[in-house]
Amino acid sequence: MQTNFSAAQLADPHVAESETILRKCVHCGFCTATCPTYVTLGNELDSPRGRIYLIKDMLENGRAADKEIVTHIDRCLSCLACMTTCPSGVNYMHLVDHARAHIEETYRRPLLDRLTRAALAFVLPYPSRFRAGLRLARFGRPFISLFEKLPALKPVAAMLKLAPSSIPSASPLASPGVHAGRGAKRGRVAILTGCAQSVLDPAINEATISLLTRLGVEVVVPEGEGCCGALVHHMGREDQALVSARRNVDAWTRAVDQGGLDAIIITASGCGTTIKDYGFMLRLNPAYAEKAARVSALAKDITEYLSALDLPEPVRKPGTIVAYHSACSMQHGQKITRQPKELLARAGFVVREPREGHLCCGSAGTYNILQSEISAKLRDRKVRNIEATGASVVATGNIGCITQIASAASLPVVHTIKLLDWAYGGPKPEGVSDSGLIAAE
Repeated sequence: MQTNFSAAQLADPHVAESETILRKCVHCGFCTATCPTYVTLGNELDSPRGRIYLIKDMLENGRAADKEIVTHIDRCLSCLACMTTCPSGVNYMHLVDHARAHIEETYRRPLLDRLTRAALAFVLPYPSRFRAGLRLARFGRPFISLFEKLPALKPVAAMLKLAPSSIPSASPLASPGVHAGRGAKRGRVAILTGCAQSVLDPAINEATISLLTRLGVEVVVPEGEGCCGALVHHMGREDQALVSARRNVDAWTRAVDQGGLDAIIITASGCGTTIKDYGFMLRLNPAYAEKAARVSALAKDITEYLSALDLPEPVRKPGTIVAYHSACSMQHGQKITRQPKELLARAGFVVREPREGHLCCGSAGTYNILQSEISAKLRDRKVRNIEATGASVVATGNIGCITQIASAASLPVVHTIKLLDWAYGGPKPEGVSDSGLIAAE
């Protein structure tokens, strides 16, 4: 793609990076076939190629974002399926992240939209606030139908619908500390506690720590780490995202200095994609660039890490038919595709892949709140494909996908690590049938 940025514009490193990305696009349109919003809406401006044109025009002319640009950029899920499809290596992720930051700086949203986004940024990244917000949600549920009738309040209705009726107790394993591995030490890792997942399903990290320590891996929960910053990063709130990134880099660097780390284990793939990008996000900060790059190199999804270990034979082979849903942040963001399925199969599960596995389920961080109608269409499409597999349980590696799919599916949706923990001696995940259970040889 030909660009016409001035030398003054290219002096801005963010603009220079975007210009490099734009020049790689060859207008081929391969991305349109795998873009969930284009497949759903059929509008060229709701495809990656269309958004690239809008972003180029906005940045090249140095102008503020307008309503049309904001509408189509807001509809992007950041699923990154376009990056998997693109034959030219266009880094759409960094381009749309820059566009969102530019929108946040130059566009004044309607009042209720601003308030909604401010509330999400204030609550979701902080477990104590999020837990309090979920408790308050029960008082708003009687008004869901009213909120749905008012376009500006649809995000509130979506939030209330997604809020669980009960909240698990906070896990003591989320507190800073060291969990020793059993037997001969096979490694030392840190684990991300994070934000929303630690409230919605703390048992995910509990299963992870349980399995890793049984395998002889020491697990560190560092003092001072928290939300990875992904939620606010994708809302264009770059300063807030970078605060989170720097805090986590500091926490994990201390853990490295105090005894070394083989990996930083991530159990939410949406977080993993962002943490693996810390090196890029903090590249312009002299005090953090090197440390952030080191952290990004250490970041591993739990299935990525387990695949590199010499695992023993499972304690039990459940024989359960599992529909594996590959989260977009896993398959497109981190390019992790075979490891989760291979681990499940080795553990004795029968793995089936739903049709259109490349298409997003519609969760995408806060997307199922801010773009609830498109999100619901994608969710329902995903659920139909999953249920058509005949599986009795869904496995996936991202808390957002778990919440989204479970809101409409008739079968249990659990994190992949819970099934693996079960096969290797842990408890059976809630709602999962063990009718096919066979003893491991």
